Amino acid sequence: MRNSSRGAVDPFIVMDVMEAARAAEEAGRHIIHMEVGQPSSPAPAHARAVLAETMTSDPLGYTVALGLPALRQRIARLYGEWYNVDLDPARVVVTPGSSGGFILAFTAMFDAGDRVALGMPGYPSYRQILKALDLVPVEVPAKPENGYQLVPEDLTGVDYQGLMMASPANPTGTMLDRAELGAMIETCQAQGAAFLSDEIYHGIEYDKRAVTALELSDDVCVINSFSKYFSMTGWRVGWLVLPERSVRQVERLAQNLFICPSHAAQVAALAAMDCGEELQENLAVYARNRELMLEGLPKAGFDRIAPPDGAFYVYADVSHLTEDSRAFAAEILDQAGVAVTPGLDFDPERGHGTLRFSYARSTADIEEGLSRLQDFMKARG
Repeated sequence: MRNSSRGAVDPFIVMDVMEAARAAEEAGRHIIHMEVGQPSSPAPAHARAVLAETMTSDPLGYTVALGLPALRQRIARLYGEWYNVDLDPARVVVTPGSSGGFILAFTAMFDAGDRVALGMPGYPSYRQILKALDLVPVEVPAKPENGYQLVPEDLTGVDYQGLMMASPANPTGTMLDRAELGAMIETCQAQGAAFLSDEIYHGIEYDKRAVTALELSDDVCVINSFSKYFSMTGWRVGWLVLPERSVRQVERLAQNLFICPSHAAQVAALAAMDCGEELQENLAVYARNRELMLEGLPKAGFDRIAPPDGAFYVYADVSHLTEDSRAFAAEILDQAGVAVTPGLDFDPERGHGTLRFSYARSTADIEEGLSRLQDFMKARG
């Protein structure tokens, strides 16, 4: 049976690293995981308890395609609590994770052959999903001096029908302030292009708060998820906020592509939104881990970094240490027992000289990982 050209996407390298780390653990080694952007904490206890109780009385069948009305209403209320934005719940669509949200948004807003601008470095699945949908990812290098975030002049002369931005960003954790985000929205809309804002890491921020694109415009598409701040990666539930005119289009697609998001995950997600105390305790762990990383990585020799404003990543320029980040990451895993992600996932042009370090695990793991990295680099000379 033949394969389609649309399906010929690149592998997600971090998943290969995870598999190599798993194999090492199966062989009896203790591996410190700094490769994957996954909280080590489970879904909030109250969320798990509510779901367990619900499972005794509810068959948890299909929900409507747009998601449980109570969950859509609660997500809309979150925008008032976090950003002072009065959001109509009718504009909220619950999705099968943010990945399902990307598929729905890209399919609803673009035609085959349309060009979507992305900053490099950036989340690799943007480009792969776009390719699989016969869309054209237009990757624009972002400058280190701008925190690896695009600025309006980077788009001069670029032909695009859509622009995807993330703040806080993966892999860097850097954020755009209100003026910077507003400038990018204005630049995009002046082009007649759709602006998509990946806000998956909102809630995980440190010295300043993240700004949602909805504070600046209603004519944007926001993608978010319960995976990161709410510690629900494996539950696969996220959401979109859309312009009113796009909701029915996305609803029809969702009905046919997914039927509905997981009912069980939606029940847990709704309960998780009222678990602020536990979630803030998780955030305190990330904040402590961030301090340790910003102190410990330079001591190990990884001193060319853009300090993260949010999320739980540090992106390091290691071009003075290697010309092959993939081989370097494999060496670190083999000799130090620390799994890290090569930058090639995030930037096919410059990623041979960068690594991403995640600090989403426990503080004890981060301390041990930094100690191993320092010993490894000393031995390496």
